[in-house]
Amino acid sequence: MSSSGRIPVIGVMGSGKKVHGDLAKELGAWIANAGYNLLTGGGDGEMKAVSESFFQTEDRPGRVIGIIPGDASGGSYSRRQHYPNPFVEIPIFTHLPQTGYAGMQMGSRNHINILSSDIVVALPGTKGTSAEVCLAIRYGRPVIALLGTRYKIPGLPSEVPVAKTVEEVADWIEGLERKPLPTSCRLKKVTPPSEILDPDF
Repeated sequence: MSSSGRIPVIGVMGSGKKVHGDLAKELGAWIANAGYNLLTGGGDGEMKAVSESFFQTEDRPGRVIGIIPGDASGGSYSRRQHYPNPFVEIPIFTHLPQTGYAGMQMGSRNHINILSSDIVVALPGTKGTSAEVCLAIRYGRPVIALLGTRYKIPGLPSEVPVAKTVEEVADWIEGLERKPLPTSCRLKKVTPPSEILDPDF
C-alpha cells in the first residue's frame, strides 16, 4: 500500500477469449494477497480467470475493477455481450467500443485501462494486449509480460521484461517499490486552468 493509504492498482491485460494455463490464476491470487487492487478490461478469457482467482482470495483489502467497453452512438447505450464478467466488483462503464486491432485508437477503453493502473502486467494475448503494452510504454507505466515458457504476445516491444513465473513478477514489482520511478513516470508540473482561461470564462 502506498504511504498515502491509497491501495495501488495493478492492471492485468490479456486475451479476452483464451486462458493460457494457470498463469492468470496464480497471478490473481498473488495480487490479492499482496494487498493491491486488480484492474482488467472486465471480459472473459484471461481477464475473467485472473479476476476469479483474485475474487476468491479471502481477507483481501483490494477490489476487482473492470473497465467495460460500450457504445453510446445513436442516442442510446449498449455494452458488449459477456461484460462485465461475474467477478468484477467495481464496473466502470465506458462509451468506448473499439478493441483488438483498434486498441490504440482514441475510441478504445485501453487508454483508461492503462492510465488507471499504477503497474501493468500483460498475460498472453493478441493485438489488443499488444496495444495495451504499447500504451503502457507511451504513458510511462511500468509494464512486464508474464508469459510462462511457451506463450507470447505478438509484437511485444523488446524493452518490456518477460517473466516466466509469478515469483519473477513479484520480485520485479518489489524492485519498483524500492527505487524511484524514472523521470518519464513522474508527475510533471501542469499550468493551472486559471492561467490559461479568460477571466470571464
